[in-house]
Amino acid sequence: MKIQPIEESQPIIQTDRFDLRPLQRSDLGLIELYAGDVRVARNTSTIPHPLPPGTIDAFITRALSEPRDFDCWAMDGTKDNGAEVMGLITLSRLDRNQTEVGFWVAPAFWNTHLASDSVTALVEANPLRNHTMFATVFQDNPASAKVMTNAGFVYLGDAEIYCLARDAAVPTWTYSRKL
Repeated sequence: MKIQPIEESQPIIQTDRFDLRPLQRSDLGLIELYAGDVRVARNTSTIPHPLPPGTIDAFITRALSEPRDFDCWAMDGTKDNGAEVMGLITLSRLDRNQTEVGFWVAPAFWNTHLASDSVTALVEANPLRNHTMFATVFQDNPASAKVMTNAGFVYLGDAEIYCLARDAAVPTWTYSRKL
């Protein structure tokens, strides 16, 4: 018999007004609602619009699987009488102890500093003990660029990435932060 060590589960990252917590199967409905909004999908590279059936269920399955190449947290406002899911934030594993931060916030919570506070909390917690974090934002979304600079990320350069919802390559700004 071989004993396999139990891997440490994804941590809950607490802030004063919300928690970043691992996804749960019960998050499916709210994530589908928000991710199905064209305003959300067009500001991410990976969410198609319209949202095909089963897309979010498959995403949650990947987020809960072991091993996985990314960790995903729900922005959960229930501690402050808010919504159970207000958005998502991810860390995708790269090589050389680096990750890429990705996030989206439901439109009902835009302009509340939720994105900035979430990225800052994730960077400060550094749950994967990375040396460097990267992020890419669309150039036509300056609010996301401000989120990254507010969290201490520095501009690296321009690029482009394919966006499923737009069915086009979109110019981006790339940011990094040494930890």
